[in-house]
Amino acid sequence: MSTERNNQRPGDSVLDTIVLVHGLWMTPRSWEHWVTHYEARGYRVLAPGYPGFEVEVEALRENPQVIADATVPETIEHLAGVIESLDKPPIIIGHSFGGTLTQLLLARGLGAAGVAIDSAPTEGVRVNPPSQIKSLLPILNNPSKRHKAAGFTPEQFHYAFTNTLSREDSDRAYHRYHIPAPGSWVWAYGLIANFKPGHQETWVDYSNDNRAPLLFITGGSDHIMPPSVNHSNAKHYRKSSSLTETYDFPGRSHWTCAEPGWEQVADKALEWASTHARTGRAGDAESAAART
Repeated sequence: MSTERNNQRPGDSVLDTIVLVHGLWMTPRSWEHWVTHYEARGYRVLAPGYPGFEVEVEALRENPQVIADATVPETIEHLAGVIESLDKPPIIIGHSFGGTLTQLLLARGLGAAGVAIDSAPTEGVRVNPPSQIKSLLPILNNPSKRHKAAGFTPEQFHYAFTNTLSREDSDRAYHRYHIPAPGSWVWAYGLIANFKPGHQETWVDYSNDNRAPLLFITGGSDHIMPPSVNHSNAKHYRKSSSLTETYDFPGRSHWTCAEPGWEQVADKALEWASTHARTGRAGDAESAAART
């Protein structure tokens, strides 16, 4: 790490901002360690919530109607507004459904580079491993949950998110971070999007040559979004000349952004994005990579 990089003020570097996009069953609190980790390297770090999710976890649990009412179009518009307000394209890093949102934001031409970690799929990805079905079954087992905020029990969370942790450590994570998710999103984008006619809200133009570079990071022991889902998602971009790559971390769960060793994931995401970022000026990506 360069001392010069740490002494720079935000705005002195071409790549000075990182935007972190949380996934379902989570809030911006899930990025708390990443924010301080990246800020220590001299970056401005933004972790916007979905519309209405800006309050604390405990408040959302007490009043989950804002979760039930959330929509993907409103969320994308909100996140796009945050990014468009910046003076330079940021690195966008999303986890789980935040990976889906990252892909949608890149498809809009936003961002200098994107990293999708344990990403939920965009429309057209038809890989559904048994562990994924089991993970989502508590939400999909009752059609009434389609119109509600639907959460996991601690036991269900341990299987879907934190299967590499002890139950004791999993329960601590559950009580600090878990909130219900919009049941409509799980039903629409985790079950029936590929069976509806026409393009749905999670469709992207996979052949788009103008989007920023994109990396998929997978966890080898992830139950809810196994590597096969992310590899299939990445292959859908094969007709695009824009860079798309994958990187696998063996033995890591869906909780990879917080389980022990999360720093390796954070550093890999930043290293790749800094190296491959498209900034619009020759040499900017290389100089940014040298500073990290």
